[in-house]
Amino acid sequence: MISPVPAPNRIERQSLHEEILTRLRDRIIEGDLAPGMRLNEGQIGAELGVSRTPLREAIKYLASEGLVELVPTRGAVVKKFSAKEVRDMLEVIRTLEQTAALRACEIASDDSIAAIRALHDEMQAAYERGDRMRYYKLNQEIHTRLVALAENGALSDVHTVLQTRLKRIRYVGHEGPEKWASAIGEHVEMIEALEARDAARLSEVVGRHLTEAWERVRESLES
Repeated sequence: MISPVPAPNRIERQSLHEEILTRLRDRIIEGDLAPGMRLNEGQIGAELGVSRTPLREAIKYLASEGLVELVPTRGAVVKKFSAKEVRDMLEVIRTLEQTAALRACEIASDDSIAAIRALHDEMQAAYERGDRMRYYKLNQEIHTRLVALAENGALSDVHTVLQTRLKRIRYVGHEGPEKWASAIGEHVEMIEALEARDAARLSEVVGRHLTEAWERVRESLES
């Protein structure tokens, strides 16, 4: 008897909580599960090949991250942020990253900076081959690592919460060749300033980058 060929979206090992989370997060980030959409557990479970129990655990975790809302009578719904909410969060992230940038230039080790350079080079390669999801994930890791260089746990905690909530929004900021080229150009400036330990320049570039991040998503949110 010939075994059926598994569907490409199915998760074969149902116990892998992280794998389910990654699949759902990626679908939210890419807009396949759009803001305001109700998550149909039966349909999603069938697509991924998982039972409802691990799927519900993953959905609850996404709710704790702020990517999903648990709405009475509707169930789990992909979180939809207003334009003002997004702008407010980006303003706070900008302040956090500029603070971290100033501190990083003072105390970061050469090895830590070199590690971020390696991530940047990998991200640049993803950009050049048009791998948007890989580019995006490396981009987010770079921002997280930059903040971590400040060695301030409270700052990192707040940054992580807000960055997680804005995953889909930050991904939208790379839509279209002009927006994507602009974003990668700003990252080039950031890594050069960090390697030079030029605190004033790095803070300015980071601030401009986050200001432009808002401008790149503004139209889609306000329309």
